[in-house]
Amino acid sequence: MASRNFYIQLIVRVLILTATILGLSFSVLNGWYFSFAFLTLIAASQVYSLIVFINRTNRKIAYFFDAIKNEDFTLHFPERVAIESFKDLNKSLNRVNDLIHEVHLQLQIREQYYQEILKQASIGIMTYNEKGHILFANPTAEKILDYTPLNHIKQLMQVDENLYRIFKSFKAFDRKLFQLSNEREQIQLALKSTPLTLDGQSLLLVVIQDIQRELDEKETESWVRLIRVLTHEIMNTITPIVSISDSIMKYYNDNGRVIAPESIDENQVKNTVKGLEVIKDQGGDLMEFVQSYRSLLHVPDPTKTLVNGQGLFDKINVLMSARLGDKIDLKVICEPEKLDFYIDEKQISQVLINLTKNALQSVEKTENGKVRLVGGIDKNGSKYIDVMDNGPGIPPEVMDEIFVPFFTTKNEGTGIGLSLSKRVMQLHGGSIQVRSVPHQETVFRLTFA
Repeated sequence: MASRNFYIQLIVRVLILTATILGLSFSVLNGWYFSFAFLTLIAASQVYSLIVFINRTNRKIAYFFDAIKNEDFTLHFPERVAIESFKDLNKSLNRVNDLIHEVHLQLQIREQYYQEILKQASIGIMTYNEKGHILFANPTAEKILDYTPLNHIKQLMQVDENLYRIFKSFKAFDRKLFQLSNEREQIQLALKSTPLTLDGQSLLLVVIQDIQRELDEKETESWVRLIRVLTHEIMNTITPIVSISDSIMKYYNDNGRVIAPESIDENQVKNTVKGLEVIKDQGGDLMEFVQSYRSLLHVPDPTKTLVNGQGLFDKINVLMSARLGDKIDLKVICEPEKLDFYIDEKQISQVLINLTKNALQSVEKTENGKVRLVGGIDKNGSKYIDVMDNGPGIPPEVMDEIFVPFFTTKNEGTGIGLSLSKRVMQLHGGSIQVRSVPHQETVFRLTFA
């Protein structure tokens, strides 16, 4: 910013130049050619001096911005000058230069800090542009993909051609699962993309995570739960059989010897028959249990066709109407009305019947019990079906157990309904999720790919 002295000097120079020009005019009018030539030289030198005086400030500012642009913070303007205005200007430019230098250093420190965080991150991070050039890939990404250095996504063809196709076709907010095989092992990768813009350039940031360990832990946990339930059910069935068999054997065994037929009385025969009937019933229950397990393992591949959502819901409504109590309100809603699902109608109908039946049972003792069957399209464009009720809900402590085969909180039933429903949805390429707020809302959502 120019000071008062600068303006005064500028005004004085302009006044002197004006006086010189007036003198030139006067010399021309009077024919004083020698004076005219002399004043012309003086006027030219004054104009030149004025331009230099004004441009001195412009040059300093231009030098200053060029230095800032080139990240050269060594530029320093002298503060001991004769002209007070330039002294103030130089001080201001030096102060601004120091401030920008300090901000630049802080940004560099912060950038190095974030770079180190990305290098130490346990997940792979990669950024590439629309042409496939990789601008950044942290060491974890290179380690997971077993390739270094990563400069272009075409290099992924040497890792796995299918992996390259995934990166080539990635769109914003895509999520992919990919099983990568190498000479050492097979790993399951979870890939997630996020768009970003840097310096006007559209980039795609992809997060690469090895979820094999998590999958192994989940699989082991699922097996533990299943074995626990199987053991519980089998022991509940086998224990009475063993106990009754032991009691029957005592009827016909005396100190390790089989008793004589003539010593068997009618009461022993009756008890034996009753015991055998119980053994038969327990054996039948065990066979039914095993058959339920087989039905879970042998769900056929779905035969998909286009099924109208409203028509499907109407069929479920008719089938469930016989189970409605006087206080239960069942409604089906399909939006849009022409919503179609590409599904195996028989399998999905069985899933909906099972979920709707569970919902109706849960609101039997609820005042103003409501059950809703809702179909629609979510914000991601995926089609879904919700089975909702306002019953007691699912306790948080059993939320993780409800999809485990043979787990049930009811006194009747095999406990495979939800696990079978989950298997059917997996075969359809979809999923089933549940959320529950006790005595307010419980929702089972079927999401179709």
